[in-house]
Amino acid sequence: MIPSCRMISTFGLSLGLALMVAACSHAPKPGQEPEAALAPQQVFMANLKTLCGKAFAGRMVSTDALDADMADKPMVMHVASCEEKQVRVPFHVDQDRSRTWVISVTDAGLRLKHDHRHEDGSEDALTQYGGDTADIGSPNRQSFPVDVFSKDMFERADRQVSMTNIWAVEVEPGKKFAYELRRENRFFRVEFDLSKPVQVPPPAWGAPN
Repeated sequence: MIPSCRMISTFGLSLGLALMVAACSHAPKPGQEPEAALAPQQVFMANLKTLCGKAFAGRMVSTDALDADMADKPMVMHVASCEEKQVRVPFHVDQDRSRTWVISVTDAGLRLKHDHRHEDGSEDALTQYGGDTADIGSPNRQSFPVDVFSKDMFERADRQVSMTNIWAVEVEPGKKFAYELRRENRFFRVEFDLSKPVQVPPPAWGAPN
């Protein structure tokens, strides 16, 4: 039997209503972006910010002889501050509070910088070096090839060996935070257990108020 125009019209209306209901049921709430639409770097920063104010113990998992002096020392990372476009993560090795990883959002992606300070808060001769992401990475891992600013600094400091540095940061909520450095014949990596927060350490040397 050939359906009448009225039957077709009724069927079309019912199908349209069904599609509208389905779409609305999966629509994001006001002010909320669909998770699938978020870029990997946005998810990465959101994951990092869930750790804000917390500290975690870690250890070195690489075995480079250059790091032998710190291999057995206690390590703590502390997500000390979370601004809209920047997160600061001090990295303490025993009583040495000179290091802070600074991860920022830029117009082109993400940026990692190393803020190195002396105990009196003054900047170290080698500080603010790092790099920018060259691709979108993943929600759990971002890599930062060395930038021109850092290459110029390394050149002046006769540190040509660092000209090919690639740093990486990983965040797996509830599981692991990792920081690593790679270049030819060099590998440094530390990992922190995110399942067990520890006591927040004193501020990093030279930390902003």
